[in-house]
Amino acid sequence: MSDRFRAWAFLIAAIAAEITATVLLGSTEQFTRLLPSVAVIAGYVLSFAFLAQALRTLPVSLAYAMWSGIGTATVALIGVLALGEELSVAKVGGVALIVAGVVVLNVGGAHGDAGARSAEPVLAGDDLLDEPPRRDPA
Repeated sequence: MSDRFRAWAFLIAAIAAEITATVLLGSTEQFTRLLPSVAVIAGYVLSFAFLAQALRTLPVSLAYAMWSGIGTATVALIGVLALGEELSVAKVGGVALIVAGVVVLNVGGAHGDAGARSAEPVLAGDDLLDEPPRRDPA
């Protein structure tokens, strides 16, 4: 499996976990019910873990836009279709703007190879502790 395919799979998993946790959030009854609360916390932890894995390859501008945009739009749709929330012009317009933003980032080249993140960190280990070289005052 290629790194890009794996990154997209992690992003899809991150989006699914975030949507699941968000939809379950109301069932926690302000975190007073144990099982829904554990499910919500686990969902958000998994979502961020999967998103972090996706960011090893995908540029953050694209991955985060898709994660938040698709998540927001899907939760809004689930709210209307399954949770009895009211559909309004403002809600439709807001979701349309989110989707448009994700499309613009995608078409605008946010996902190009030049913006992709390397699997190797720029600084690692003891390099983080090194001080920059000092210049002698002249």
